[in-house]
Amino acid sequence: MRINFILICFALLILGNSKSEAQVTFSEHIAPIIYNHCTSCHRTGEIAPFPLTNYSEVAEWADMIKYVTGIKYMPPWKPDPQYQRYLQENFLSEDEIQKISDWVDQGTPQGNTALEPALPVYPGGSQVGVPDLTLSFAQSYNHVGNNVDEYRFFVLPTGLTQDKDLVALELRPGNKNIVHHTLIWQDTTGQSALDDAATPEYGYTQGDGGLENQLPGYVPGVRPIVLTNGFAQKLYAGADLKLQMHYAPVAADEADSTTVNLFFADQPATRFLQSYIMLPLPPILTNGPFVIPANEVREFHGALPVPFDVSLFSIAPHMHKLGTHWKVYAVKPDGDTINLISINNWDFNWQGGYQFKHLIHVPAGSVIHALAGYDNTVNNPLNPNDPPQLITWGEGTSDEMYYLPLSYLFYQPGDELIEFEDPLTTGLNLYSVKDKLYPVSPNPSAGDVKFGYSLETSGEISISLYTMQGSKIQTMMSNKYHLPGLHSSQLSVSDLSAGVYFLEFTKGNVRQVEKVVVVK
Repeated sequence: MRINFILICFALLILGNSKSEAQVTFSEHIAPIIYNHCTSCHRTGEIAPFPLTNYSEVAEWADMIKYVTGIKYMPPWKPDPQYQRYLQENFLSEDEIQKISDWVDQGTPQGNTALEPALPVYPGGSQVGVPDLTLSFAQSYNHVGNNVDEYRFFVLPTGLTQDKDLVALELRPGNKNIVHHTLIWQDTTGQSALDDAATPEYGYTQGDGGLENQLPGYVPGVRPIVLTNGFAQKLYAGADLKLQMHYAPVAADEADSTTVNLFFADQPATRFLQSYIMLPLPPILTNGPFVIPANEVREFHGALPVPFDVSLFSIAPHMHKLGTHWKVYAVKPDGDTINLISINNWDFNWQGGYQFKHLIHVPAGSVIHALAGYDNTVNNPLNPNDPPQLITWGEGTSDEMYYLPLSYLFYQPGDELIEFEDPLTTGLNLYSVKDKLYPVSPNPSAGDVKFGYSLETSGEISISLYTMQGSKIQTMMSNKYHLPGLHSSQLSVSDLSAGVYFLEFTKGNVRQVEKVVVVK
């Protein structure tokens, strides 16, 4: 009996080892990770330094991929997903990171090519669609190759003769090698054009963007935000676009001629985004002035009282190379805390705006707290000064910033129910949203399934699950009020028996169903 027991334990040990060492192949396990998280930037014509579009290309860089994913440097997603969630998230799970490591350690086997997913089809010329208006530089600009970065303003007249409801702005850099990021405002005063005309060269350097009328900007690797649910930003007749281009340091001259694609709502917008920028000025900054002495580590604390009910839409922290972290949260009048964003390891090369997955109601009387950290010591390898120097506010990369744009809507009852889908990845038609239920995914499923639905107009909807025989087994929503636009929800099928079920969507006289296949 003792021998049999030992043999059984030995067999279990072998099975356990074989399971942990199960072969990971590119075709079956790694290609889906790379194509979903990496290839959008790692392909010809995009910002990454080498392509990752097939087995040979990925295998060539396998050791590097293992390293940068293992330390979570790539994909370059900086916000902490445990703190708050956003659209367009791009980070790897621990399981995906381990699969990459195992694949490299096993010698990067290709596996059965029939199991490899097709390379995604990426849009060319625009990630949004056919623009309603395209604006371009009046001429090419030459960025001098003196190993110094440059911040330069350019003015693009819109030529609009009437106001437009803007739902997306897409900047297409003419030279991805030098365009680090771009901030954009609309100018209704004509002052930007006068500033440009006052200098002999194209564009100008002295000035600022201002605190109002800011529009979506550009950072590499981030898709444009597309407004749905009847939301828009007002673009006024006769306005100019004012672009602040940040050109990275280069050793040789390089030219740039950038374009901007504008997309307008087909139907008049029902609500308009507002914006506010937290800056390190009194009374916002509680522990100023904004000065970072040499050889010191500082954390600045901004506190913004909220005078009226708002629904936060997006947030966009910005700082430079001394930056170490951001943590932003709101404290409601009752003392409850609302998490907004936490970036534990700031990276100047990877920053952007983050749209919340749902509107966040911040009631009147709340206070938004924004903590930003800076390291001006020799321990910061990115410190632009050696030895460290006293640093204050400025737009240059060797200066520093505490700059926090917030986009919001004036609160309306029901905002808490609004959740967003990224229309650039859902395949939904942005400009002809109808009352419709979309197929569930994954299907078949043994756990959770996600389903989307769109509404042309606001109204009450009901969603229920039925058996093939027509018996209702679950009601997810019953006459729940929704605003127009794209929505999504989840359904757990783990407790259901294997078989076929039907998801029913009703809104007024509209009734639609989608099949749900449950497997065990």
